[in-house]
Formats: sequence, structure tokens, C-alpha cells
Amino acid sequence: MPKALIVYATRTGETEQIGELIAEGIRFAGQQADVVNVKNIKNENDLQGYDAYVFGSATYHGEMLNAMKTFLFLAEKANLEGKIGGAFGAFGWSGEAPDRIFNTMKVVLKMNMVGDALRLKSSSLGGGLQMAQDYGRQIAKKCAE
Repeated sequence: MPKALIVYATRTGETEQIGELIAEGIRFAGQQADVVNVKNIKNENDLQGYDAYVFGSATYHGEMLNAMKTFLFLAEKANLEGKIGGAFGAFGWSGEAPDRIFNTMKVVLKMNMVGDALRLKSSSLGGGLQMAQDYGRQIAKKCAE
């Protein structure tokens, strides 16, 4: 059974909530998903054993959180080339972080990305819950191909 790892960096808990909803979408499709705070990833070995990876960060002052930046450097050592990937994040104003994570995963890590990055102000606004779950279903669908 395919297994996905969702790693998030959050300030207020909103990005964590979006990650949990993405995991629900993956689980609805009959696959496994682990949701982990970026602070709990200690080395590249913590990234082994997954078929898909979804990384997310809140946008703060136009940037992803520093913990996610550091994590992406660590992810370079994990040899994720060709693995399925997705990116997401919460934002208040500008929302650059998910796109930057997505592009790093695609260009630097050379991952097989799903669609575009998921950018939500909140999981509870404007259909955010459904959008996050659907993003998880997209990840699961790509794993099943």
C-alpha cells in the first residue's frame, strides 16, 4: 500500500490543519499518510520508506518559515528524485511559501510533482477543507498510477 509523508512548518497551527486534511484525502483513497512537524525530522533517514512527500509551510513576511528552509536542505540528502511530491501552505497576505517549496521540490529535488501548490488562507474558508482533501486524493491517485 502506498504511503505518504506530510511535513509541515506552522506558526499558528493552520498549516498543520491543512496537512491533516491532505492526509485525510490520501486515507480516503485507501493509502497511508503520516503527518509530521518539520521540527521532528532530525536527519535524511527520517524521510525514507515513503512513496510520496508533501511539504508545507506558512508564509511569513513573504517567506517560508526558517524551519522549512533548513528542512529542504536536509531533504536534498535524502535522494527523493523521481518520488511523487506536493506542496502546500497557509498565508495571510501574500502566500509565496507553497510555490517556493513546490519549485524547490520540482527543480532542485527533481521530484514528480502533482499539479500546482495548494495555497489556502484557511482550511475553514472558501471550500478549503474540500480543496485540501482533494489535494490528498490527487497525491494518492498519482501513487496508484
